[in-house]
Amino acid sequence: MKSFLYLVLIIALTSSCKQKKDNKWIPIFNGNNLEGWSPKFTGQEYGDNYLNTFRVEDGKLIVSYDDYDNFDNKFGHLFYKEKLSKYRLRLEYRFLTGLVSGAPSWAFKNSGIKYHTPHPSELPLNQTFLTAVEAQILGGDGETERFTGNACTAGTHIEMNDSLITEHCSISSYPAISDTRWVKMEIEVHGSEKIIHKINGKVVIEYSKPQYDDTDAFARELLEKGRPRIISEGYIALQGEGNPIEFRNIELLKLD
Repeated sequence: MKSFLYLVLIIALTSSCKQKKDNKWIPIFNGNNLEGWSPKFTGQEYGDNYLNTFRVEDGKLIVSYDDYDNFDNKFGHLFYKEKLSKYRLRLEYRFLTGLVSGAPSWAFKNSGIKYHTPHPSELPLNQTFLTAVEAQILGGDGETERFTGNACTAGTHIEMNDSLITEHCSISSYPAISDTRWVKMEIEVHGSEKIIHKINGKVVIEYSKPQYDDTDAFARELLEKGRPRIISEGYIALQGEGNPIEFRNIELLKLD
């Protein structure tokens, strides 16, 4: 009996140690190259890093438009390789000035973290806006009232306080930063049950139940293929919408 209890104790301790080991922040951007990340642009095949938009310089992941003459609706997303459901993702960002010629005016200092997205290989070639929920990243212009860390949707809806939210964006409580200071951002995702956005350590918005909007053609196609309406897993992607932005210290912590 003592031997059996000892064995149970060893198994429990081993499991606990493994859990503690697994539940730690790990870098998912190595600061040297785009290993583990793949791009998809409107009108381009998955994997084509159009005009070297996503690049790595001085340990930073940069969305650059130096090689563009015109934006030409080349909305880009850079996808992390692993499907995720319950996790925390944190990073630092800062906007640079210089909206590329031809980009829409709303793209000024506008980016975001998309999550629970389909795999990029599934996306229509000419899809402009990625069907997923977004933790929106906005920078300020020093004049207009803007907020960062908003929850925005494309082909999806969310719920807040048990009510379905169909507006494109739900505004956070954190004013956008107008200068080039690094801003810390984190999203905490518990499948479909709870999603939290944080800016500089402060909770700025909470919601739940991201779900497909069947009035959106691609969302409807996914539903017809058998995808659940409530979205509880998928991929994460960083946006490139026409304004240069830099990211660093991109880290992931998986939750039980």
